[in-house]
Amino acid sequence: MDKPVFLSVSNTILIIIDVQEKLWRVMYENEKLSDNLQRLIRGIQILNIPIILTEQYPQGIGPTVPEIAALLTDIKPLAKLSFSCCGDTNFLKILKNIDRKQVLVTGIESHVCVYQTAVDLLNSGYEVQAVTECVSSRTAENRLLGLQRIESAGGKLTGVEMALFELLKTAGNEQFKAINKIVK
Repeated sequence: MDKPVFLSVSNTILIIIDVQEKLWRVMYENEKLSDNLQRLIRGIQILNIPIILTEQYPQGIGPTVPEIAALLTDIKPLAKLSFSCCGDTNFLKILKNIDRKQVLVTGIESHVCVYQTAVDLLNSGYEVQAVTECVSSRTAENRLLGLQRIESAGGKLTGVEMALFELLKTAGNEQFKAINKIVK
C-alpha cells in the first residue's frame, strides 16, 4: 500500500465540474452542495491554488450557477462535450500548463462526469481526492456510487475542512485565520 501523501499548496489544483443551472436544480441536497462548494472555493482562493471550471454542453445545460460563478469571475469556464474532462484537449492543455499532480475534484454528477474524470486522472498518474461534500448526483445512491467507484479506482476521499487544513499545515498565520472563519 502506498504511503499517504499530504496535499501541498504548491502541487494542488481544484477542478469544479459542471455545476450548471439545469443540472443543479435536480441535484440531491443542492443547497448543502452550494454552501460547501462556496466554502471550499473561498479557502482555495486564500491559498492561491489554481482552479479549472468546466461546463458540460453549456448551450443545452446552461451556465455555471450564479452563486458559484460569482466567486470565479476571473476564471473562464471551459466548455466540453465529453463526460470526462480529460476527453477535452483544451482541458488537458490547461492541466499540463498548470503542472500540478494533486487534484481535488468537485462537481456534478458524482457517478458520471466526476467519476470518469477522476479515473482518467488516476490513470494519467495524478493523485486524486474527491471532496465528498462538494459532489452530488440526482440521487443519494448515485452520489455514493460515484464516490465508491472513485475510491476503488485508487482515488481518495476528503472533506472541505480536511483538505483546507491539510493544505494549511499550520495555524497562527493570516491564511489560517481567514480559512478558520470560512469553515467554522
